[in-house]
Amino acid sequence: MDKVFESLKSAKNIAIVGLSAKQYRTSYHIAEYLIGQGYNIIPVNPNEKEIMELRVFKSIAEIPHDVEIHIINVFRNNRYTADFMNEVKEWVSERAYKPLIWTQLDVSSNEAEEIAREESIPYVTNRCIMVEHQRLN
Repeated sequence: MDKVFESLKSAKNIAIVGLSAKQYRTSYHIAEYLIGQGYNIIPVNPNEKEIMELRVFKSIAEIPHDVEIHIINVFRNNRYTADFMNEVKEWVSERAYKPLIWTQLDVSSNEAEEIAREESIPYVTNRCIMVEHQRLN
């Protein structure tokens, strides 16, 4: 079985970076779907305080250490992905594990992928987490 499917099956906590409070946005729709499938969603957005009645963290650095994140799903413009991966690099240095970084369609960059590869951080590019999850069923 593909490691992506294994990660989706075993994951419980998914941080969504760039989760929008706007119901018409793709990130919101996918978060609703994932919640409906039993995942715990941890929203990350510096511009919001609450989305879907969930506390929103301004950055991944604010997520408490006792919350183990299995997947970080990224909904940001690809020009920010390398900077985000540098945040992830620092974040994982403070933890005993490396979550799967999942970049939605057209969200990744070559530089971000290189950072992930150099740091041995599992990284998915150009795949929709909702579509991949639906393939499990």
